[in-house]
This record gives sequence, C-alpha cells and structure tokens, in this order.
Amino acid sequence: MGNPVVHFEVAGRDAKALESFYKDAFDWRTEEAMPNPYYAMAYPDGEGGINGGIGQAMDGEAGHVTFYVAVPDLEAALSKIEGLGGSTVMGPVDVPEGPSIAMFSDPEGHVVGLLKID
Repeated sequence: MGNPVVHFEVAGRDAKALESFYKDAFDWRTEEAMPNPYYAMAYPDGEGGINGGIGQAMDGEAGHVTFYVAVPDLEAALSKIEGLGGSTVMGPVDVPEGPSIAMFSDPEGHVVGLLKID
C-alpha cells in the first residue's frame, strides 16, 4: 500500500494575513495552534479533503507551500529519499503535542514533508 498525503502547509512572512486570506477565500475554519512562531491549523471541512496548517516561515525564508506524506519510519524514509537523489532539509523533529515530522527536497529542490504514523 502507498503512503497517503495527510497534511498541507502554507508558510509565509505574515502568517496571520495568510490565515485570513485562505479562511476567507475558501471558507476554511482555522484555529491558532502556536502563538510564536505563529501557526494555525486549517480545517477545510470538505468531503475527502485533508487538514493543514498556515504559519510563519522560517527566518530568512520567503515562504513555501508543501504537503506531508505519512510514513511509518522517518529516518528510513529519509535514507531511501537520499538514495534516490533527494536531500534531507530537516531531520526528524517531535512537534509539541503533535506528531513527529521531517522535511526533504526532491532532486529539483521541491520541499516535501514527512509525518510519522504509528
């Protein structure tokens, strides 16, 4: 069985303005998850849709849009990805009160997230 896309993320310089934009543009329900750096969960509430997040970009980053793929083992997935020509952008991290995640770039530089499933 393949690994499903389970989360999306939009990050930018003004997270609260982005949150307002997406909330109003698509009638999404949002809820603050972290105050600093600001991050809000986004709940599209549409049938077949996935939840996501809208937050502050990392220092010096203009922003990004990415998706997260569920995997059972973050380190094994990163190792396989590196063997295929990708690179680790962020090693495994435990999100406070949340899942463990990691990020990689594909051979063309697109950043994609990984989310550990149990």
